[in-house]
Parts: sequence; C-alpha cells; structure tokens
Amino acid sequence: MNMRSPPPAAPRDRRNRPMHDLRISITDRCNFRCVYCMPKTVFGRDYPFLPREELLTYEEIVRLARLFAAQGVCKVRLTGGEPLLRKDVERLIEQLATIPGLELTLTTNGSLLAARASSLRDAGLHRVTVSLDALDDDVFKRMNDADYPVARVLAGIEAAAACGLAPVKVNMVVKRGTNDNEILPMTRHFRGSGHILRFIEYMDAGNANAWQVKEVVPAGEVVRRIDAEFPLEAVDPNYEGEVAERWRYRDGGGEIGVIASVTQAFCSGCTRIRLSTDGKLYTCLFATSGHDLRSLLRGGAGDEQIADAIARIWQARDDRYSELRAAGAPAAQKIEMSYIGG
Repeated sequence: MNMRSPPPAAPRDRRNRPMHDLRISITDRCNFRCVYCMPKTVFGRDYPFLPREELLTYEEIVRLARLFAAQGVCKVRLTGGEPLLRKDVERLIEQLATIPGLELTLTTNGSLLAARASSLRDAGLHRVTVSLDALDDDVFKRMNDADYPVARVLAGIEAAAACGLAPVKVNMVVKRGTNDNEILPMTRHFRGSGHILRFIEYMDAGNANAWQVKEVVPAGEVVRRIDAEFPLEAVDPNYEGEVAERWRYRDGGGEIGVIASVTQAFCSGCTRIRLSTDGKLYTCLFATSGHDLRSLLRGGAGDEQIADAIARIWQARDDRYSELRAAGAPAAQKIEMSYIGG
C-alpha cells in the first residue's frame, strides 16, 4: 500500500527525528519461551504476567492509534508477547483499518498463523513478520524452549503469503554458538521464495536474557557469509528511519535484511515509538521507564489533551541507547521486551 506522508506540523524529537512507526503490544503472554525474550523463569521466579484489567482495551488502542496517526504515524505494528493469543484480534484490526493511510502489520511467532492468516487478511491486515530462528528442529526447539516444530511455522508463512499478507518478512535473531550455523541454511531455504529474510543481532533488550556481547554475530559478518555463496549488493532503504539494512542477490533471487542495533547503531534515524500492553508509552526499545497514557484514557482526558501529551513526549525524546552502549556506557535496568514488542 502507499502510505501517506507525515503532516507538515508533525512533531520532531530533540534529534529532529519524525514519529513514523507505532508498535503496539497487545498482550504480554506468549506460548514460546525464547531465551532472548521471555525465558521460563526470571531471576529464579516464573515470568510475571499482567492482570487482565491492566491491559488496554481494543477501544482504547484504536483511540490512541487515531491520535498517533494525526501526528504523523504512518505504520502500526501489533506485537506482544504473541499477539495472536489475544482474543478476537481480528476485531481490533478491523477497527484500526478504518484509519486512513495507515499500514497495518503484525509480528508473530507463527504458531497460530496457518489457521488465522485468511481471517487476519479479511480484517484488513496488510503484512506479517514471522520470527523463525532456525530450520533445524533441535536448534529451533532449544531457542523457543516450548518443543515447537519448525514445520508449523513454515506452514504459517506459506498460508500468509497465499492469502496476500506479503511480502512476508522472516526475522532470525542470531546468537553465536547457538544458531549462527543456521544462517546459510535459512538463506538457501528462503532465497527465491518471495519472502524477505532478515537477520537481527542478538540485543541486550530487557534484563532477563543474560546478554553477553561475545554472543553477538555482527551484521557485517552475516553479510560476508552469505555474499561468499550468493553475491549481494546494497539496496536503498524504503523510507526514512527504516532500521533494516537492505541487500539483494545480484542474480535476482530476492533480498535480505540485517538489523545491526549493536555493531552499527541506527539511533540517529530511529522513528519508532512503543505502546506497552498496559498503556505506557516508551520512546526506545531499551527504555528504563514509560509515560502513562492509560491513566489519561481512563481518567476522562479529551483527545486534545492526550494528543498534546503524545507530542510533548516525542518532542522531549533524546534516546540513543545503542550509541551510548557502543561508547562504553554502563548497562541500565530496562523494560522487558515482551511488554513493549521487539
């Protein structure tokens, strides 16, 4: 679809970045327990979930999405946790689809996608991104820690493509010593498929994944490994602030992407803002705290008051965590990724 351009008066943050992408986490629950996101235990206790009354309702989400769209947001991505675990998510998508000029996407682990792809498309969803960290069943099951087979995720990807949720983007988080030997098998499998495979550097999002920099496979290394077998050439970004660095096969076999938050910080062009499951607004994936919009919604605030709050939050934004990490700044306590999406 053709997204509209942000309005001339759209707010810019302190580094002159526009607000373009809104990521909305609609549930903090997931049926996977991926070690880099939502391990089964956190510091010796079960992973904590929010009470249902703390979650934003669909009506509250849609109201906020309209206010964000009026201030320049052109793309909404539904995330989690696993968003397809939220009951009647198609109803939310139908309501969001009435907002003019908005691209609607969803990130999923693919476990429920084969059965839901058509209903999601019929509701108005435009695209899906599927997380898949390996083709080898043993490796994949170790990473998702839920004994879930690869074949069902692949079936979900094909179902999504068949009903028009394309191009499907397939995200692989690469962790050295765990699944980096799957880079080329994943490349061979998805090359020529019409799907876009993207390799994501293992990040220190949240606090529960025991991140170590030695486990990061730099995006440059990923590109070199693939280029040695399938020659690549760089491609321009699709839009200002796109986080994935694009590469295409020189023989026309499609394209891949690499997301290098650790080794090639892209803070200077980041145009994302995140709404958590419980209605807090975060201006960075690595944020330590959020801004409470739920209290405004449930406290009787009008649209203008809420819109002003959103604009002020964005205009005060000066986040550059990845740049500071690269410069040797000490790690900070961060919100867990499952509450605000990836």
